[in-house]
Amino acid sequence: MNLFEAILLGIIQGLTEFLPISSTGHLTLAGKFMNLISPTHPEQWTSFIAVIQLGTLIAVLVYFRNDIFSIIKDFFQVNFIKRVKYSEQNINSKLGWLIIIGTIPVVIIGLAFKDAIEGALTKNLYVIAASLIALALILALAEKIAKFKNEIENITILNSIIIGIAQALSLIPGSSRSGTTITAGLFVGLKRESAARFSFLLSIPAVFASGVLQVYEAMKFVDQSMTVNIIIATIVSGISGYFAIDFLLKYLKKNTTFIFVYYRIALGAVILILLITKIIQP
Repeated sequence: MNLFEAILLGIIQGLTEFLPISSTGHLTLAGKFMNLISPTHPEQWTSFIAVIQLGTLIAVLVYFRNDIFSIIKDFFQVNFIKRVKYSEQNINSKLGWLIIIGTIPVVIIGLAFKDAIEGALTKNLYVIAASLIALALILALAEKIAKFKNEIENITILNSIIIGIAQALSLIPGSSRSGTTITAGLFVGLKRESAARFSFLLSIPAVFASGVLQVYEAMKFVDQSMTVNIIIATIVSGISGYFAIDFLLKYLKKNTTFIFVYYRIALGAVILILLITKIIQP
């Protein structure tokens, strides 16, 4: 991987991590074209993706810094200092619990299927194309039947579990973490912007854990020059990710997600055509 490729992959990661179009799908497609994915050691690519996701984690932390500070402060105050029961806690402390509860499914499934997630199947473009199209259809269904009446303060524990399970399903490549969680948010009645906002906050523990765990693994496969490229890709992903968050939240205030539905279907179809014509390999 050279410097240009690192910058390009960082931009792709940042933009596609938060838009519901699958960062893993786009990165893997780019990696296939650049011949960066080793067919014998696919775990190297998994580690690379997990590490540069830390850049997008920083983007979330910076963008939602005030919200995160309030959530942490109020959560510890009413759970470890004043000891207030859950039903009487304010929205910030409740969000702390909802994020913790919503993270449990992805932790369990991620650890249970760690080998499969790091294996070659999750880099298979047939799987990615199918996931892109399938989630697009589910998102379209959510747009059609959702009520769009609830704000983030109306999220219940059951809602959090449902969205958390959806986040775990994002481990399927091509599905998209933001795509699955925003879709689930719409199904449980959230407004589009609120679904996206909770999706981003919910991503913090999962992205942090996967990134930190994979840093050690990634270091096994890289030399000093590669380390520099990974750092640059991570920084670039953070910058582009920040702008992607800002764009999506503003966009969803007035627009539907159908533009992403159409894009996912089109991209999935293009990938299938490229595979069938053998322009690229699975």
